[in-house]
Amino acid sequence: MKHKLTKGMSFLLIAIVMVTTIIGQPLSAKAAETLELQAESAILVDSETGKILFSKNPDIALPPASMTKMMTEYLVHDAIENGEIEWGTTTQISNYAYSISADSSFSGIGLTQDKPYTVEELYNAMAVFSDNGTTIALAELIAGSEGDFVKMMNDKAKEMGLPDYKFVNSTGLPNSSLGENVPKGTSPSDTNLLSAKSAAILAYNLVNDYPESLDISSQIESEFEGYTVENLNWMLPHEATYLQQFHYEGVDGLKTGHTDLAGYCFTGTAQVDNNRLISVVMKTESEAARFEQTAKLLNYGFNNFDQKELFAKGYQLEDKSTLPVAKGKEDTVQIATNDSFEVPVKGDQAENYSIEYHLDKDKLNKDGELTAPIKKDEKIGTAELVFNGEVNYGYISDESSKNTVDLVAQDAIEKDNWFMLTLGAIGDFFTGLFSTIVDTVKGWF
Repeated sequence: MKHKLTKGMSFLLIAIVMVTTIIGQPLSAKAAETLELQAESAILVDSETGKILFSKNPDIALPPASMTKMMTEYLVHDAIENGEIEWGTTTQISNYAYSISADSSFSGIGLTQDKPYTVEELYNAMAVFSDNGTTIALAELIAGSEGDFVKMMNDKAKEMGLPDYKFVNSTGLPNSSLGENVPKGTSPSDTNLLSAKSAAILAYNLVNDYPESLDISSQIESEFEGYTVENLNWMLPHEATYLQQFHYEGVDGLKTGHTDLAGYCFTGTAQVDNNRLISVVMKTESEAARFEQTAKLLNYGFNNFDQKELFAKGYQLEDKSTLPVAKGKEDTVQIATNDSFEVPVKGDQAENYSIEYHLDKDKLNKDGELTAPIKKDEKIGTAELVFNGEVNYGYISDESSKNTVDLVAQDAIEKDNWFMLTLGAIGDFFTGLFSTIVDTVKGWF
């Protein structure tokens, strides 16, 4: 017989959620403008450009609880892509993973020893139901031990450019709850730490590098060990009546989290039309609140921002459309952007954007000229999109930023023949000599 496993489904919860606002509905313009969030920290990011649309205390490092598992998920996908494991690879459950799974205080699914589990089974349980034992089993399969896996987590965090992070285990549980199984290199008092900005960068990488992860995180239910387990993400279209008010059209991930220390947190993502947003809320007051506050963020993003092409490919600044050329058959060359600038723009703020050129100084001589030969589409610098408005949250990282494109030559300029170059050199010599004589004569008077 199949059983339904859910967390926190009590009459008290039903009473609470029945009086909450129907959060899937758009906010008023005034509410969206002020956007007062009941969360310790939060951030909203456009997943295409990495542009931050809103943030509140985004750099505070807080316990992320099971949002930690996003890094474990990423490393599983990495291992599959690198050919180290496959979805069908099997592994058995260690005493450590089994002890965590068997502890009812961790609300796990429950694992069986001396039985092979596939990577796909373990990953589904981790991503859908946030199971801790299956997470540990995957960490041990990939790295040999959770301690070595933690090293991989921190190395990957550094590689991604996460500004604020500390990984001490694969699950997000406090190390103090792991007993004698505290991962090597960490201490019993350690806990995982992430800022909202770091969680957003992690989610950004997971969604963009491995979009197939959303196929799993969007599952409302998953079968495991004879159970039908329900996704802890209430913003998915659950059948239960008391959860339907939390449904948000377009949400397909990503990861919930809760411990006594972390409070209730959630990294969400939703796609409406062709626009995908990533949101993070940390340390909210209740299981319902984390989804309410996420809905506020998503409403703010979808209701107030439109993806716009501000400057088309081939755009030229009027007063800087050409560069002088030395030793070429042409005296100048046209320069322009090799790609368009498309970003989420709020209201009428498109007029607050401009472009600045940054020429590659190594390609210019002392007189500021390009030296022939020059190839068509040769990169000679970059064009930067600059926002001149009052509120600018920037981008989640330099790597994700789409605020620069290459500045390239529009035509090929051949090098002049030796005869013309010689005449030019002679002319330059006499011009310089004449200037010197003039300056000397002027000095006599």
